[in-house]
Amino acid sequence: MTFYNRVDELDALASAFESPGSDFAVVYGRRRVGKTALLKEFCADRPHIYFLAAQEAEHRQREKFVEKLAAYFDERVPRIDDWDEAFAYLGEKLHAEDLVVVIDEFPYLVEENGSVPSYLQGFVDEQLQETESMLVLCGSSVSTMESEVLGHESPLYGRRTAQLDVQPFSFKQAREAIGYDTTDAIRSYAITGGTPLYLTLFDYESSLSENVQSQILSPTAVLYNEPEFLLRTELRTPARYMSILEAVALGHTTPNEISGATGIDSGPLSKYLQTLRRLRLIDREVPVTASGKKSKRSRYHVADEFLRFWFRYVEPNRSSIEEAPEVVYDGTIAPDLPTHVATTFEDVCQEAVWEGIRRGTFDPYSAVGRWWYGEDEIDIVGLAPDDDRLLLAECKWTSEPVGEALVESLRAKAANVRWGLGDREERFALFSKSGFVDGLEDDLSEKWSLLDLTEIDKLLSPERD
Repeated sequence: MTFYNRVDELDALASAFESPGSDFAVVYGRRRVGKTALLKEFCADRPHIYFLAAQEAEHRQREKFVEKLAAYFDERVPRIDDWDEAFAYLGEKLHAEDLVVVIDEFPYLVEENGSVPSYLQGFVDEQLQETESMLVLCGSSVSTMESEVLGHESPLYGRRTAQLDVQPFSFKQAREAIGYDTTDAIRSYAITGGTPLYLTLFDYESSLSENVQSQILSPTAVLYNEPEFLLRTELRTPARYMSILEAVALGHTTPNEISGATGIDSGPLSKYLQTLRRLRLIDREVPVTASGKKSKRSRYHVADEFLRFWFRYVEPNRSSIEEAPEVVYDGTIAPDLPTHVATTFEDVCQEAVWEGIRRGTFDPYSAVGRWWYGEDEIDIVGLAPDDDRLLLAECKWTSEPVGEALVESLRAKAANVRWGLGDREERFALFSKSGFVDGLEDDLSEKWSLLDLTEIDKLLSPERD
């Protein structure tokens, strides 16, 4: 499989490894996000030992770990009865040779023996720090990594020299892997999201509809049961979580709406939502002008584009997909797909705003996000408190060019955004899939920016020297 992007992550690991002294790096993130591929790419041209933990009895985990060490050093496997001895054996060898030592899926070790972090503390403090080697702990259970490795109560707290929270690709990053033109690239990203595995399963020589039918709607495809598999690896009873994710994917975004759609009372629902947030399967969002903790105007959305697509179109139509997947695609998915993609397009445009800020195309803003109050919504609002400046933008994924009606609508809603002083400076932007009616730009002042797909693509393409 081709390795894409992750330049910043590779640079961070390389910088840590090449610095004087030993290093202890922590790498974590959601399943399928590409952590293992990142570490294997980093280790490829460096002397290393890579150990992948498994869900099995503690003694077998330890035996396999020691066997891996002995094999690297071409030695007979020593008899070792506990983790303290295993790490002591590793420490002894690292005094003779500088290595990168990766323990992948570290939470599986903790699951079988909660004292492993304490044994590692002794190894890091007493042996690793006397070497030029690097220890990397990696895990997909974000909660375990944050509590047992990074948390204040962990024996390993404060000892890390590098920390990487590996995220799915942004659209700009994913664009390298998506072999479609800009329109279909955004549509494709709205289906696969930024998870590297999902991106690379698509054959970009085939049409988007062919990819969806072969890679998602086929009962034998990897992605057909992927969300269910992910939930079962994290949760013992995933049924209620599945119903919540489906409700949110179908547009029930407030706690009251989710409760009504699922039949789950608000008390238990709050705990389920917290768990889904901890697993990074949903996000909580508040208007960009509001305080995140205090605001009661929160909305939830599925945090991954593929999961949003799956719970919107696959889960509710399983029976029909089993019988006639092409009918489901043509009759259910294709007609509604523009509505689904429109939400992704807003995120892509928000990404373009941040990139425009970095490049000087837009004035600087310290916060950028959605805004809503009552019936009014604005797709993108940027705040620059120090300059009392406000950016207001709308994003239209429609088949018709944008005209004066959207301009007037945005002007009217701008007056309802209660932020800043009375003489605040207002800037406006319109993003449009299908461009703009002739003469619109000429009728607007320099406070307005109009961006079609060509302009968006330029902002999200690598800068040229």
